[in-house]
Amino acid sequence: MSDNDDFPEMPDLYDKLEALSDEEASVRAESLRQGLADYDLDEDDIAIIEARLGDSTEVIELPALPVLAIVGRPNVGKSALVNRILGRREAVVEDTPGVTRDRVSYKAEWNDRKFTIVDTGGWEPDARGIDASVAAQAEIAIELADAVLFVVDAVVGATATDERVVKMLRSTNRPVILVANKVDDPRMEVEAAALWSLGLGEPYPVSALHGRGVYDLLDAAMKILPSVSAVAKTEIGGPRRVAILGRPNVGKSSLLNKAAGEERVVVNELAGTTRDPIDEQIELGGKVWRFVDTAGIRRRVHLQQGADFYASLRTAAALEKAEVAVVVLDVTEPVSEQDIRIIDMVLESGRSLVLAFNKWDLLDDDRRRYLEREIEQDLAHVAWAPRVNISARTGRHLEKLVPALELALESWDTRIPTGKFNAFISELAMAHPHPVRGGKQPRVLFGTQASTRPPTFVLFTTGFLDPQYRRFITRRLREVWGFEGSPIQVNMRVRERRGPKK
Repeated sequence: MSDNDDFPEMPDLYDKLEALSDEEASVRAESLRQGLADYDLDEDDIAIIEARLGDSTEVIELPALPVLAIVGRPNVGKSALVNRILGRREAVVEDTPGVTRDRVSYKAEWNDRKFTIVDTGGWEPDARGIDASVAAQAEIAIELADAVLFVVDAVVGATATDERVVKMLRSTNRPVILVANKVDDPRMEVEAAALWSLGLGEPYPVSALHGRGVYDLLDAAMKILPSVSAVAKTEIGGPRRVAILGRPNVGKSSLLNKAAGEERVVVNELAGTTRDPIDEQIELGGKVWRFVDTAGIRRRVHLQQGADFYASLRTAAALEKAEVAVVVLDVTEPVSEQDIRIIDMVLESGRSLVLAFNKWDLLDDDRRRYLEREIEQDLAHVAWAPRVNISARTGRHLEKLVPALELALESWDTRIPTGKFNAFISELAMAHPHPVRGGKQPRVLFGTQASTRPPTFVLFTTGFLDPQYRRFITRRLREVWGFEGSPIQVNMRVRERRGPKK
């Protein structure tokens, strides 16, 4: 049975919310908020609630935590150091190099200062050019960090790979602390001193395994980390940033060239011509945009080799810096698993989304019928994304791209007042309460929009809400407020009622 069968449409919900005044909605929300006093809330809960209730019409973004990236060649103890800083075993640690394959973020705290720590990897068993792959992963982590811990194995000493990473570090403007790991006792500090030769200043001798020297290292890191991250949140102001994504040879570079009005990017029938993201400021539709043409994503990153592996990492980094992604699909070919995977990558990143169906001028009637069926079946989970039918080669309907981008970005920035949102949740729960599970029926105590970009809602509940019910809430949010072109995140915070005071 589908979600729609379980939870039918509510055509009168929009009218009910429109009829509710802002004052009435605020009173209802405040009543629900007062009811939370009977439940155990932590500091984060209170911060979210108070920030949202401070202004019912304007988003008050919580400060972006500063980002500290840990980089280094394989098997120098980066993940062990992450675990030591966190005070728990979060990152997988083994003696085998290359266990960490992706950049993984964790929330950490030291001396009452909260920050984000990023564990990095990059080694792949079948990848060619291992030094380039490791350096690529480190470079991406640095671009998205406020400061860097560069970890070197003090026992082995500086290697050729370490020196390659140092060259890349010197080309950035990020502050760097050199960490000499595996200094398990004072006698080994001589080996750590030898790392002065890398030219990054004084090495901090630590033992991630035993914790020796880590406190001094964190004190030093807190001195160079800003109080609010300059990179963790998307910049506000300036040209809106648009990432062009898609499989190889679907016409991404042709789209950028046509939009720019010049041959800005090399275009060739050979798939995979673009390796590095190409950044170009373009005037389109009377507005200035910053377009980024990215390398075509061939297959899963962990199966790629050499230059393809590097290109995919750079594409992922470009997406993280963008505000909206234009996923280009070739209408002359069936919608593929790669297309869906690229779209899912955009959804996971939280960026707004526009689907550009390219080579529309080559579409015949037979292929059109199959395409509509593929869109209905394979792209149903992004039916909310604006669609634009274009020809990047001829420029046909390229002007329709701007309204789609503006719609997606407007939805991405949309803020729902707390009072209206709680009225929405209350009406929804009364008409369609959550099913009873294990003899209990979870209830939503209070809800708020914690942030925008993408719109993220937090529900304080008495129990776990089924994924199906959360999808139902998401669909109804779209029915009432649109959110065309933007993903929506609905998170839960299950809280228990306070026990009687002793």
